[in-house]
Amino acid sequence: MSDYGSPPRDPSQPDPYGRPGQDPYGQPSPYGQQPGQNPYGQPHPYGQQAGYGQPAYGAPGYPYAHWGKRVAASLVDGLLGSLAAIPTWIGYGILAAHTTTITNPDGTVSTSTDGSPVALALIGLGFALSLAFFIWNTCLRQGRTGYSIGKGVLGIKLVSEATGQPIGAGMAFVRYLAHVLDAIPCYLGYLWPLWDRKRQTFADKIVKTVVLDQPRG
Repeated sequence: MSDYGSPPRDPSQPDPYGRPGQDPYGQPSPYGQQPGQNPYGQPHPYGQQAGYGQPAYGAPGYPYAHWGKRVAASLVDGLLGSLAAIPTWIGYGILAAHTTTITNPDGTVSTSTDGSPVALALIGLGFALSLAFFIWNTCLRQGRTGYSIGKGVLGIKLVSEATGQPIGAGMAFVRYLAHVLDAIPCYLGYLWPLWDRKRQTFADKIVKTVVLDQPRG
């Protein structure tokens, strides 16, 4: 026996210390772990650990949506909402065409408008269509699926930070109201995702939501 270290191991005998991922006989260990697995060899339920640009829960494994995509999705939704309001602008145009301005003898100016029933009906229709589109697209559709029309076009999805699932129509409406804080001051909340680790606006932080880069399947 050597005075320095243990004697050479007989290859025909089991290695009492084993090797990483192997049993004492040099065979793959049934308990060896692979990256992303739990100790029982099954995929880890939470996937890889969260880092910058990765969701905290990790289950879907999709990165947080880029700020530019979020802006583009909002522009698409805003454009569609404006199209729904076209009857309102037509109605206002009719009223403007029937508006007369008169200068009185005393130098004062008075304005009168012929309140055309057609114009008033168009204005009311435009408001109704805009409200219906908002409820359907922003609250119902986005709340149930995570996608407004704009988010679907850009391939980004609104989900709960805790569960990774859509937040429902009610919370989608609350999140819309919370955007008021994003505009104070100087729209800082809308710019916050540019440097935030989770790319959240103030509204996202309040209702605990994140927007993921996840195209519709």
